[in-house]
Amino acid sequence: MSTPTAADAATENFADLLAESFAENTAIEGSVVKGTVVGVSDDYVTIDVGLKSEGRVPLKEFAAPGQDAEIQVGDSVEVYVERMEDREGAAMLSREKARREEAWILLENAFEAQERVTGVIFGRVKGGFTVDLSGATAFLPGSQVDIRPIHDVGPLMGTPQPFQILKIDRRRGNIVVSRRAVLEESRAEARSELVSNLQEGQILQGIVKNITDYGAFVDLGGVDGLLHVTDIAWKRINHPSEALQVGQTVDVQVIRFNPETQRISLGMKQLLSDPWENATEKFAVGVKMEGRVTNITDYGAFVELDEGVEGLVHVSEMSWTKKNVHPGKIVSTSQQIEVMVLDVDLVKRRISLGLKQCMANPWEAFRETHEVGTIIEGEVRNITEFGIFVGLSEEIDGLVHLSDISWETTGEAAMEGFEKGAKIQAKILEIDLEKERISLGIKQLTEDPYAGEAEKVRKGDVVTCTITAVVEQGLEVRVGENLSGFIRRADLSRERGEQRTERFAVDEKIDAVITQVDRKTHNLTLSIKAREVEEEKKAMADFGSSDSGASLGDILSAAMAKKDDGSE
Repeated sequence: MSTPTAADAATENFADLLAESFAENTAIEGSVVKGTVVGVSDDYVTIDVGLKSEGRVPLKEFAAPGQDAEIQVGDSVEVYVERMEDREGAAMLSREKARREEAWILLENAFEAQERVTGVIFGRVKGGFTVDLSGATAFLPGSQVDIRPIHDVGPLMGTPQPFQILKIDRRRGNIVVSRRAVLEESRAEARSELVSNLQEGQILQGIVKNITDYGAFVDLGGVDGLLHVTDIAWKRINHPSEALQVGQTVDVQVIRFNPETQRISLGMKQLLSDPWENATEKFAVGVKMEGRVTNITDYGAFVELDEGVEGLVHVSEMSWTKKNVHPGKIVSTSQQIEVMVLDVDLVKRRISLGLKQCMANPWEAFRETHEVGTIIEGEVRNITEFGIFVGLSEEIDGLVHLSDISWETTGEAAMEGFEKGAKIQAKILEIDLEKERISLGIKQLTEDPYAGEAEKVRKGDVVTCTITAVVEQGLEVRVGENLSGFIRRADLSRERGEQRTERFAVDEKIDAVITQVDRKTHNLTLSIKAREVEEEKKAMADFGSSDSGASLGDILSAAMAKKDDGSE
């Protein structure tokens, strides 16, 4: 056996060193090592990590999303060794993978400890956004961007901000983060602090979160308050969207706060001066002023007299002549009109206005030019069941009542022969300015043919009537030649059993007492019952009472016999 030489020993030592070096270099692959920047070009950074050859890393891997790279020769950096040599003999390095490896370790630790991490939103993908977490790319779902929907994410892009890791899977390279969770946690803390210090009368700043028909919800920083539509401004607001929009920053005052339900009522108008403070001085009764129509209803129109002060023109105060007309046919929204102040109620904050009071009163003008008894001519404008309306001017009509059409004919028959649009004459009977009514008469154009006959009869007279009609309610009768009368069913007899209309016939003559005389219509109201009662009283007075032993029948029989003999 030969003795090893020095050359053999040297060969073995070199082989061992080479194997050891190869093993060390092989172990470097797939790991993160520190290197020194030895060169920087426009596209690459050259780094020495202690291998046989240097490696190059794209310059963009040293730049944060949306920013330029800041790297210089001599800087110490960590890189990921992918391969010791490529085809050209250079080391294949990656700064991005090194950052990712480092980031994954930190992110997993933060996820386990439920700690927030800092990231930058740098891209948009389907269903959400991409976030750079110090080298690792995470997915931010759209629903996790904010507490409420955000239409423009632009201001959030490229800005470092905290996130909460919802899910992490290193094997698959998946990370899901939430910005909303961080905001909700901060919101809960702010809410607790805000509610504990909240007081009525406190002035706060908030953001309009939502708008409804009845008001707006304002985010006060963790807690919402309701700003009712009536507390937005002193002036009338039909819908909150007229004065507010979602996302708007507003100053509000706490009007009411219920600690148990944590309901907060807010107001904006309370921060402004009350326009009603000097209302009695500004809006004195009888003063005429300009205003703008803000709202029209079935019962009138609201008119803005000043910022935050409105008055109501009731439909009855809108026109002297247009009755039962919707206010919308007289005025229109936003129209400038002149009105008169009729009444001011500071307690109820109501002002009554009049529109017609600022116009000439056609009823007064008519009275100034016409007197009762004047004969006028006009056009038949309408025929109703109770009379005929005659046009006296462009604005006003007069009424010929059914009873003032004819002396001879009564009821609807009196209106036969009259047509709408026809010209007729009539006499003015009455001008009532308060009721805005003018009464006319057609029959008054001629003498009353029954005036003399009506004057001859009086209440309490016993007259002989001729039955002209038998109706269910009683008897229609004629007194004399032209006077008409009526006997009600209850007045047909003093005995209830005899109060039957079928006992009588047309053209039969009966005696009755006149109980009422209508001098205007010449109609009489009569009663057989009253006549019988009167006759009984008279008989009792003339022939004694039943106390003498005579019956009531005997007394009445004697009275009737005396009347028949003509000895009375």
